[in-house]
Amino acid sequence: MSSATADFLIEKRREKWEEKHCIDFDRKLRAAIGNELMKSRELLDEVRANPEKLIELVFVVVDKNQRTMPFFFNDVQRDFINTLNQAKKDFEEGRITDISLLVLKGRQQGFTTLVTAYQLSCSILNRNFQGYTLADKSDNAEAIFQNKAKFPYGQLPEVLKPTEKFNNRKQLLFERINSSWAVDTATKDVGRSRTVNFFHGSECAFWKDGISSIQAALGEAFTRNCIKIYESTANGYNDYQKMWDSGVHINCFYEWWRTKEYRIEFYSEEEKADFLAFITSKDSWINRRLKWLADEKKLEPEQLYWYYKKYEKYLDKDLIKQEYPCTPSEAFLLSGKNIFDTETILVRLEHVPEPMKTGYFIYDYDGLKISNIRWVNDKNGYIKIFNVPNQPVFTEYCIGGDTAGDGSDFFTGHVLDARSGNQVAVLKQQFDADQYTKQMYCLGKYYKDALIGIEANFDTFPIMELQRLGYPKQYIREVLDTYTGKTEKRFGFKTTTLTRPAILSRLVEIVREHCDTINDRDTLEELLTIIRNDKGKIEAPEGGHDDQMMGLAIAHQIREQVIFNEEPIIVSPHFNFSTEPESGAYYDYGEKIVVI
Repeated sequence: MSSATADFLIEKRREKWEEKHCIDFDRKLRAAIGNELMKSRELLDEVRANPEKLIELVFVVVDKNQRTMPFFFNDVQRDFINTLNQAKKDFEEGRITDISLLVLKGRQQGFTTLVTAYQLSCSILNRNFQGYTLADKSDNAEAIFQNKAKFPYGQLPEVLKPTEKFNNRKQLLFERINSSWAVDTATKDVGRSRTVNFFHGSECAFWKDGISSIQAALGEAFTRNCIKIYESTANGYNDYQKMWDSGVHINCFYEWWRTKEYRIEFYSEEEKADFLAFITSKDSWINRRLKWLADEKKLEPEQLYWYYKKYEKYLDKDLIKQEYPCTPSEAFLLSGKNIFDTETILVRLEHVPEPMKTGYFIYDYDGLKISNIRWVNDKNGYIKIFNVPNQPVFTEYCIGGDTAGDGSDFFTGHVLDARSGNQVAVLKQQFDADQYTKQMYCLGKYYKDALIGIEANFDTFPIMELQRLGYPKQYIREVLDTYTGKTEKRFGFKTTTLTRPAILSRLVEIVREHCDTINDRDTLEELLTIIRNDKGKIEAPEGGHDDQMMGLAIAHQIREQVIFNEEPIIVSPHFNFSTEPESGAYYDYGEKIVVI
């Protein structure tokens, strides 16, 4: 074995296992590999630089059938190791400033086993390594220690074991090299006074005290180069979902079908034919799901059959979405409470277009009016345009807007083709009301003086400011003056106990029947989270948002007030491109909108 590389030895171990399937022979082979590691400084350095190689060289694992076998990575484990190694490289080269990975997974894909083995490998190979795992429950912490750490460690070749001691704190401590790994239960006071350079949060979506309180308790425990891995199945809309949506972590999602053993063989061709016929025989959720998996994801019949059999076993059928999710959005769904047709939305998410352009408007403003409106292309902008105004056209547009208020954090605006209901542009941003109003003014002007209807419940400033700026078309509602008894007309859309259910019911129908008119991915993903609470009110879950939903619902409601021209409107040519960069963005001055 002299001068052999780690990859060569791993492949030889794999070949011998495939040939003999004998754990006693594998034990002898592991002993020989251990001796080779101790003799070859070059080989040892290779493994220290790549701790995952020690796992496939000498670790064993107990599989789902309680058989002891060599620990060779499955497809999702290999993919995750590659992602982790890339993150470490990016950190070392300064492309990222923090190594934090989120793993969103289905049941029993082997991530806790993998990450525990990786930490154990690091603690054996390196001095001063301090690894730490937190589990959701004490019995799970015990199982991780006994089954995924202590047992594999006990099966290692003796030559590779540092001087160690086990204690009742679920810890492996290697005194001579000052290296350790410990597991504990996630509680609000856990981890104080520790130094941690590798952290693993197991099933963190189920931590009783929440992720944020645990992170606060750990405080300064993490070193600057600490690797942090949070892995979990989803548990509704909680801290883990917020972390996933935050954009500050490396998100890793692994569909259930990437685990090869998730399949059931048919006992006959007749059974297979009957099952395939069953898929198209009904219009139930599971039938639509199986058809989608077959048509869109190209899964084999044996995989579909496995999924169907899992589905059949659940009393609460919605649990299949959480336990074996097909998309990240589906994983976080709150079972049984979702308002909008989740299956239709998930299918639409597979086909949503990319925006034609993303950016915002700039303009001249003299304190009285807006003029010289120009478009700025900026990939970090807050307006997404899917279709520009058509030329020459009969098309008219309308814009529904929701203001930040009553727990809502974003100002939103949805531009619709008023005839078809097609979503042609979206605005979403956290900014001041005056900035929002000016962008809505420009957006309305760009879409041919589109009818604008902004919610009037919490902040009437945008409505009054549009009027002051002379915007020509605002949605008008009728209001009964309780003093005079006369009906008055006012700008803006008012959501009440009567109008809110009505516009949301209409939106439910639109999503179900015409989901292909919704082009914005963020809007669709928000709709997936909307639930009916215990009092029957349609809303976002705690900590969530309904800004996009309300803006889109209002946009569809105000379509009825759009007046359509029977003659095509001739407008000036749209775009004259300028690609000169300025301050990190380039300006597309495009259609200059003249405001009289």
